[in-house]
Amino acid sequence: MKEFERKQLLERANKEGATIGASIPDEIEVQGDPVDLQKFVFEIKRRDTIPSGERERVDEAKKNLRRERVERLSKIEDNEVSYEEGEQLVESIIGIDRALNALDQLRPVDLEQEAQVQEAADQKRWMKFLNKALGRDGKNKGIRR
Repeated sequence: MKEFERKQLLERANKEGATIGASIPDEIEVQGDPVDLQKFVFEIKRRDTIPSGERERVDEAKKNLRRERVERLSKIEDNEVSYEEGEQLVESIIGIDRALNALDQLRPVDLEQEAQVQEAADQKRWMKFLNKALGRDGKNKGIRR
């Protein structure tokens, strides 16, 4: 592969908006093992948050995807592939980036924060109930019976 072609491929692989409109590959080989990447990402993303039991699995998948991205990019950087193979690698790198973006957007479930929010809501409902029961629901301000 010619130097300008290699640079062009590297620029495409590292372009900021490269993932816009890109799709997550159905299946990809990561560290020598086939992974149903699209199915995995959609399964996790469907939940909108990462359940505590899945957090380790998602973190491991993200780590492996980042490692695979670096390995594929280095093949282009080290000029180990033809231009055609480089184009395929770039497309797979963009797909990996798209999957990583989707997984990075998920927020972990913070159980402690969720418990605090729930407790605050419970206290608010309780105070509203008490005020209504005691005749202090705001309608009779200043009037005593």
